[in-house]
Amino acid sequence: MKRVMKHGAFALASVLACLGASHASAKDPPVASSMDSQRDIVLAVNNPIEPPAMHAGSSLIGYVPSGYYGAGQRAASELNDLKQHYSLHEVAGWPIKALGVYCVVVETPAGTDRDALLKTLAQDHRVKLAQPLQDYSVYSNLPPKDDHRYNDPYVDLQRGFVETDAALAQNLSKGEGVHIAVVDTGADLTHPDLQGRIHDTHDMVDGDARAFGRDHHGTEVAGVIAADANNHQGIVGIAPDAVLSIYKACWYAASSAGAHCNSFTLAKALAAIIDTDARIVNLSLGGPADPLLDKLLGQLLNQGRIVVAALPPNGNLGGFPDNAPGVIVVRVSATGPAPSGVLSAPGNDILTTQPGGGYDFTSGSSMAAAHVSGIVALLLAADPHLDANAVRDLLLRTSKTSNGMLQVNAAAAVASAQNAHAIAH
Repeated sequence: MKRVMKHGAFALASVLACLGASHASAKDPPVASSMDSQRDIVLAVNNPIEPPAMHAGSSLIGYVPSGYYGAGQRAASELNDLKQHYSLHEVAGWPIKALGVYCVVVETPAGTDRDALLKTLAQDHRVKLAQPLQDYSVYSNLPPKDDHRYNDPYVDLQRGFVETDAALAQNLSKGEGVHIAVVDTGADLTHPDLQGRIHDTHDMVDGDARAFGRDHHGTEVAGVIAADANNHQGIVGIAPDAVLSIYKACWYAASSAGAHCNSFTLAKALAAIIDTDARIVNLSLGGPADPLLDKLLGQLLNQGRIVVAALPPNGNLGGFPDNAPGVIVVRVSATGPAPSGVLSAPGNDILTTQPGGGYDFTSGSSMAAAHVSGIVALLLAADPHLDANAVRDLLLRTSKTSNGMLQVNAAAAVASAQNAHAIAH
């Protein structure tokens, strides 16, 4: 292996210092789960990458692919100065190419008021962004029409599949080739109903492959969206021919039954999706408004992605990700009227995939959002030119009453989309 040249040694040390948390060994404690949302801060500085002059074939960190994007010398220098000046300890760092910044999570020094420190940092000309590290939660509660075209044994028990007339919709579209990014926990990649549907995975939390496959929530969401059809196994996904990418940004803490995420892990996931061709982003999670996450979400929306989010359990809008104009927000179907523009979809007692190759019932707006992401995949396979506003309007317009509740209907939506597409062409 060729060595980094001497005159790049200082830059190399700076880069590795900033990226140290990202290259932790498997024996190191999980980075994300060790962060403290009550004390930690997300700090960003500008990160213009200007490679120093070097011999042919070398780069800032030696012989690496030209696509590398890390901390430039200016960013590394400014971060080191800021950490020394304010007595900050770095927990983790990562570049966000789409925003041209380098971010770190730092601990508030003992005895220092975090809000006061944030105000001081906001006045420092070197700081591009300073905000609290915030917590987010997934919206799911674990359990305390017959269609003979399917050989999947539990299809009749799939309440959401039956109520949305998904079987009829799949006569017209199965979501062929539509790419969906699922930002969630990990998922069971070996599950018989998911093996053919999950194309790639990305762990933004700890790199623990065993924990990734044991995660419930992401496994449940993936199953609702795209479980295999006619494989003599379990259930059928709403869009069984769609392609999933799983971004693990949430994890299960030992002290909590639910999964949690934070600004750090969610930002890494959203930034990674920006560089992909995913048309749909499923966010079955939520929490407070967040400046960094809002910027990244805005970029995804500006790129024409269709972002589907779950309505918070309290029914209040205004946090991440439901506060961004253009996001499709979904609640669990109920008899009362939904907030303006919010879709209703099945979310109670939903049978779906579980880690270890099993199946069980679960509830929550997370599952409602997953149903809608699957239906959007059916729509995009029928008409790839649909945008988020057209999809929302179509789903609202074609919603039907089922069991006394007005909710999205896959068959009506897909038929309408196909008819409109045929007339237009």
